[in-house]
Amino acid sequence: MESFLEVDRLQTAFKTDKGEVISVEEVTFSLEPGETIGIVGESGCGKSVTSLSIMRLLGKQGYIKQGAVKLNGTDLTKLTEAEMRSIRGNEISMIFQEPMTSLNPVFTIGNQMTELIRLHMKMNQKQAKSYAIEMLKKVGIPRAEAIINEYPHALSGGMRQRVMIAMALSCKPKLLIADEPTTALDVTIQAQILELMKKLREESETAIMLITHDLGVIAEMADKVLVMYAGEVVEETDVFTLFDDPKHPYTKGLIDSIPHLEYESSNRLYSIPGTVPTLQHMPKGCRFHTRCPHATEKCTKEKPQLLLVDGQDHHKVRCLLYEGMDVRKGVLV
Repeated sequence: MESFLEVDRLQTAFKTDKGEVISVEEVTFSLEPGETIGIVGESGCGKSVTSLSIMRLLGKQGYIKQGAVKLNGTDLTKLTEAEMRSIRGNEISMIFQEPMTSLNPVFTIGNQMTELIRLHMKMNQKQAKSYAIEMLKKVGIPRAEAIINEYPHALSGGMRQRVMIAMALSCKPKLLIADEPTTALDVTIQAQILELMKKLREESETAIMLITHDLGVIAEMADKVLVMYAGEVVEETDVFTLFDDPKHPYTKGLIDSIPHLEYESSNRLYSIPGTVPTLQHMPKGCRFHTRCPHATEKCTKEKPQLLLVDGQDHHKVRCLLYEGMDVRKGVLV
């Protein structure tokens, strides 16, 4: 039986002056109605490109090289641009990371919201405006009746982000892709937005794909998690296992980097050494070996596969140190 959303061995590439570069390498996951998947990793790991591939918004230089993205059995990679336009905003909505570049600067907030609502929800102008004001209030925007007549440049970054969230939620999409939805928001508004997304998930059985580097948001929202590094999935499991029993050295590093209240003031917070490699200079073998404290010579030559952890049905890890071993014994400590 097919899942609501099935991403199968997705590979996304970009044309550059120096030739083709692969940005996302064989990403596979599935999502059911009402389920939330979290995608985590540092900037440059391929999280946003994965989401833009699903939306088919890769620009002129980007393209899906291979793989399939099936929504209710329909392969989105095979659809025309006109067919994709009817799906975007209606069946799939996206909260973009950069609200200033996502809102049109020459139209008011009201123009942009009512156009979307009338297009997908079959309301007249008066109904659409009333509904838009209601949605702005739901995302915590004060003076919604006045804000609806403002242009995007008149709003702060946090307010623009909330407008984007209101637009994404207004059509009650079947799939909501949220790319760093709470980055520009203070903690009280952040909690409000996460609560609103939870409510949408419960009421409309909306599936949510949540892209973030904030593991606190993942712990709060996600059912299962993909950890991405340098365009590849390095670990996949449910949210409880991820925090209780992480396997990949990169996942361990991310979790160890979270500050805790019980830390001694004299202790330095852990940080993963080095940076994410560029697409043009990807290391041979394991892509994480240049930053991994457990790397061996084998890691510099041999590419690891994403394999199931022994004895667990839903926990996969991409690490040579685990291949052929029972990882429940905890090879990495």
